[in-house]
Amino acid sequence: MAARIPLRKNRILETDTVPLVMGILNCTPDSFYEGSRVQSVQRALETAREMESAGADILDIGGESTRPGAAPVTPDEEAERVVPVIEAIRRDSDIPISIDTRNALVAREALRCGVDIVNDVSALRHDSAMLPLVLEYAVPVVIMHMRGVPETMQNAPEYSDVVGEIFVWLKDRAMTLREAGVAASHIIIDPGIGFGKTMHHNLRILRELPTFSTLGYPVLLGASRKSFIGHIVSAEPDERGAGSLAVHCHAAQAGVSILRVHDVRETVDAMRMLSALWNSEYVHG
Repeated sequence: MAARIPLRKNRILETDTVPLVMGILNCTPDSFYEGSRVQSVQRALETAREMESAGADILDIGGESTRPGAAPVTPDEEAERVVPVIEAIRRDSDIPISIDTRNALVAREALRCGVDIVNDVSALRHDSAMLPLVLEYAVPVVIMHMRGVPETMQNAPEYSDVVGEIFVWLKDRAMTLREAGVAASHIIIDPGIGFGKTMHHNLRILRELPTFSTLGYPVLLGASRKSFIGHIVSAEPDERGAGSLAVHCHAAQAGVSILRVHDVRETVDAMRMLSALWNSEYVHG
C-alpha cells in the first residue's frame, strides 16, 4: 500500500512499490532476540549507523521489553536507557526515529530529543497522558492491537474471528483518536503479531493482511524472528532470519507499508529484489 506519512521538520516518509524498513534497536537486557540488544550508547550508535548504511528508512528505539511474560520497568528507568541513545543518534544523523514506548514520560523525553514517531503497543491506552502528548507534538503514532498486557497476553488467547475482531478494534481505535484530534495522516495501524495471539492466529492474520489496508491507514508489521516462526521452522531466535524474510516478502505482496525488522540489510535487499521483479521497466543504476 502506498503511504505518505508527514514527519516533523516538513519531512515525508513515502512508500510505493515495497514497504519501508524499520530497524529495531533494543536498549534492553531482556528482549527475546539477543542480537537486537545494545548495552551501551556507543554500541547503539554504531548499530544505528550500520542500519542506516544498510538502507533502513526508520529506526525504532525501545527501552522496555514487551516479549510475552516480560516484567515492566519504571518509566524513569526506561527513559534512562533510551534518551542518551536518541541524543547520540540525533547528533549523528537525521534519520527518522520512532520511540517504542507505552509511557508518556518516556515519549516526552524522546520527542524533546527529536524523535519523529510514537510506537505504542497499547495504542495510547496504557498512559492517559500519551494522547495529549501526541496531539501537542503533532507526530505520527503507531497503534497496535494487543489482547491483555505483555505479562499475561499469551495466557490462552481466544477469538471467534481473529481477523474480523482485530479489524473492528483497529477501526474503532483509529476513529477514537481522530475524533480526539489526531490527523488521519498521522495514524499507522499494526495488527500485533504475537501480542495475545497463537501461532494459528498469527498465520491467519498474515494470510489476510490486505484486509487491514482497506481501513485506509499505513499498516506496520512486526513479525521479525518471533516465536511462531520458530515453531514452524524449529529454530531459536538467532536462526529465524530466513523464516522472517519469507514473512516480510509475503507482507510486501500483501500491501504492508512498514516492516519492523531485526535484519535490516537482508530485508532491504529482499525489498529491492521484489521491486525490480515487479517493475517491468527496471534498469539497474
